[in-house]
Amino acid sequence: MTPHPNGPDGAHGHGHGHTHGHGHGGDPAGAEPDWEALAEHLEREAELGVPFLEEAAAWLHDLTGSREVTRVLDLGSGPGVSTTALAHAFPGAETVAVDSAPGLLERARARAAREGLASRITTRSAELPDDVPDLGTAELIWTSNVVHHLGDQRAALGTFAEALRPGGVLAVRERGLPTRYLPRDIGLGRPGLQARLDAAEEDWFTAMRAELPGHTRTVEDWPALLVAAGLTPTGSRTFLTDHQAPLDPVARAHVRGRLERFRTGLADTLDADDLATLDTLLDDTSPEGVLRRPDVFFLTATTVHTAVRT
Repeated sequence: MTPHPNGPDGAHGHGHGHTHGHGHGGDPAGAEPDWEALAEHLEREAELGVPFLEEAAAWLHDLTGSREVTRVLDLGSGPGVSTTALAHAFPGAETVAVDSAPGLLERARARAAREGLASRITTRSAELPDDVPDLGTAELIWTSNVVHHLGDQRAALGTFAEALRPGGVLAVRERGLPTRYLPRDIGLGRPGLQARLDAAEEDWFTAMRAELPGHTRTVEDWPALLVAAGLTPTGSRTFLTDHQAPLDPVARAHVRGRLERFRTGLADTLDADDLATLDTLLDDTSPEGVLRRPDVFFLTATTVHTAVRT
């Protein structure tokens, strides 16, 4: 599994045995991204969200209260940015990065070593949700933008819940608000480009889900789905990631990568005017391109839903 970004930009989340990112460059509608190829993008996006991950991990630590946490599973860990945040928050636990992409697990191991966590972080190759029973149990399970890449979301959550020890907490990161990085009117083409990209991405997302093995349409009421999995909801929280303009070069490069995947993955969906606007934004020599214009920012809101096994 790989948590990844969603939509054609690879931005919705991460995934399953293999997973998260929606519609990326050149993929036909409904196709799953090549997570190994998106490794750098996934890691860079996760790093932009480190403050959110640290805040969420601290919240989960408070949520577990006096309960001893000795094992944490990060299902769909991708390059391990979330894994290390969890390991820092739960110093007494073995934290396991679980993914199906070998290259992403290697990045997770390298990150753990850089942060002095190699002795407490392990990696496991697994397809989600089928291999979850082989992973053993844990007091805390974190999964980020993975469930929406699984055909039967309700059944997948049930499988994840079964891996919880009594009193254990399942934390599910799913959706939130679309990422914003440009003003509504950027002085190019028709105003409202990002809203149209959002609409095209939602259509891509629907097509992607419809083609997943075992696809079952589900009302995405996450607290209710956690109840259906036999758990008791313990609250949902939304976290803000806010990198204000002018962006640093790394964040700018990430925004450019998102736009490039939109330009490729949605070429058959967007009109000529919007495609021309994207071409200008992707022109690295133009003062109106995202690498040079002063008004580029990165703003998103991410929601985490939690529930306990009583």
